[in-house]
Amino acid sequence: MRLKVGFIIRSLLFIGTFLGLLVFWSSLSPKNDENPFGKRNNGGLPKGDVPDQFKPVVPWPHVEGVEVDLNSIRLKHVGVNNRNHADQQQNQKRVIQQQYVTFKPHTQGHTSPILKKGILGNFEPKEPEPPGVPGGPGEGAKPFVLGPEYKDAVQSSIKEFGFNMVASDMISLDRTINDLRHEECKYWHYDDRLMTSSVVIVFHNEGWSTLMRTVHSVIKRTPTRYLAEIVMIDDFSNKDHLKERLEEYIKQWNGLVQLFRNEKREGLIQARSIGANKATKGQVLIYLDAHCEVGINWYPPLVAPISKDRTVCTVPLIDSIHGQRFTMDPQGGGDEDGFARGAWDWSMLWKRVPLGEAEKKLRKSKTEPYRSPAMAGGLFAIERDFFFELGLYDPGLQIWGGENFEISYKIWQCGGQLLFVPCSRIGHIYRLKGWQGNPPPAHVGSSPTLKNYVRVVETWWDDYKDYFYASRPETRALAYGDISELKRFREEHRCKSFKWFMEEIAYDIPLHYPLPPKNVDWGEIRGFETSYCIDSMGHTNGGNVEMGPCHRMGGNQLFRINEADQLMQYDQCLTRGGDNSAVIITHCDQKQHNEWKYFTDLHRFTHLTTGKCLDRSDLLHKVFTSDCDTSKTTQKWEMNNIVAV
Repeated sequence: MRLKVGFIIRSLLFIGTFLGLLVFWSSLSPKNDENPFGKRNNGGLPKGDVPDQFKPVVPWPHVEGVEVDLNSIRLKHVGVNNRNHADQQQNQKRVIQQQYVTFKPHTQGHTSPILKKGILGNFEPKEPEPPGVPGGPGEGAKPFVLGPEYKDAVQSSIKEFGFNMVASDMISLDRTINDLRHEECKYWHYDDRLMTSSVVIVFHNEGWSTLMRTVHSVIKRTPTRYLAEIVMIDDFSNKDHLKERLEEYIKQWNGLVQLFRNEKREGLIQARSIGANKATKGQVLIYLDAHCEVGINWYPPLVAPISKDRTVCTVPLIDSIHGQRFTMDPQGGGDEDGFARGAWDWSMLWKRVPLGEAEKKLRKSKTEPYRSPAMAGGLFAIERDFFFELGLYDPGLQIWGGENFEISYKIWQCGGQLLFVPCSRIGHIYRLKGWQGNPPPAHVGSSPTLKNYVRVVETWWDDYKDYFYASRPETRALAYGDISELKRFREEHRCKSFKWFMEEIAYDIPLHYPLPPKNVDWGEIRGFETSYCIDSMGHTNGGNVEMGPCHRMGGNQLFRINEADQLMQYDQCLTRGGDNSAVIITHCDQKQHNEWKYFTDLHRFTHLTTGKCLDRSDLLHKVFTSDCDTSKTTQKWEMNNIVAV
């Protein structure tokens, strides 16, 4: 009996202790009506259900050769089966923002633009823009043609600057331009709480009037309340007119225009990152090339999408200013409205493809912004803080080339959007043939653009990089530096795969630029036991190829023959010309000009459709096809690999 009483007393003590601990633990836990995240809930986080905002991020699974649906995994983890279909759709819309929790959330309230047909937009000018010089040269972007007495001076200016600076210097810096916008653009109404901007202009040895007309147009056509500053980055220019004269000239704007000078040549890419650091007053960074003219009411449509969502990067429609006559016209190509998406071929040449039906269906209006896989890179707007969160440009990219693709991939794969804006138009002068260029400084070394391309594909393309190397075989052994920090960035920000990007965003590019077949052989095509090679001479789209001294530098002498029996250089194929003899080079897709075989043991290229052989005249430097003859040494060739350095 005494034993049973002791057992009961001990049991009651144990149960009492357990219940006491349970009550104590409950007092430490937050009550249902308390916010377990304290002040963080009011610190600029997105509005909505707290559980949705703080879902754990499921790491992107590293599964070799398999694309994993991150959203499906997340839905499985939260038991979405209990939700209705509407909840699932809402979750789908939020999935990107949930995945990329490393970026600051958007906190600004901003209403979407409203199209009111027949009612002039709230930012549209009420009166015509006053001319720079009434009836003056180039007003209204009308053609300005100089007489023959200026020929030598014009050619000299084109060689030095790439444009007809003689004509440009005669045109007012405040000239009027033609309005190339779609009529609908005039009836958009924008929230007047737009973000402010710093306009960044990088220049190196730019002509005076083209540079300053860029600045004047920004000041003239941008609402004052939104233009925080114009930041000019001089990338180590040595022209006299860009020294004291420039410093004195910009004083008229009382600090609105600021000038910073690099102590050495950095190149366009890194100079733009420097510009981001120098431009501190605006919420948005707007990058312009140093030879542009912004269009009428360009600012609100460009900045409104960013004011609505800080992870959006916007690009204006870029019109072409003629470098001789200074007329302004829409770029060619695109759809029936001239709208195109930014693209590339697999050798990383910039391309434009027409806006397709799938993208058009995402819009309610013809002039709404639309998605683009890539940008040309010269003109774009991005929220300053978001650009820094993206890491600016890859610090390993040098001078120029590939940075437009790098920032485009980074934006899309890491949770942002890249939008082209039809109602924001900016004219850009394209360099004329005969420009001597700005050679890179000696410390950069050779092939900076190719090295940039390799860094970009190695960082962002995943297994798709093999298609680049098929198109640019000379770069496979090219040293491109350390990209471990870039890889770490992708992992830490849970950036999506290139496969996802190609399927969801850039799905139309392979339709225009099919994935290239594997190469059978590649390199220079040298006349057997000679010092002469086939050279495209820079010709494209129907020009003849010729024989020239072998230089072992690739470029116009680099060809490849692939498993589809195409003899190619970049996106161009060799084929027979109109006279059925001469060999020309012309644009082709994967199903065109499948007509060559290279027989290594015979040192012979055979034209499959005619049975003739590739032949040459060393005396006349011509390349053609003729009846095969094993005794002719001019029909013997060797393909020697070339490695970029």
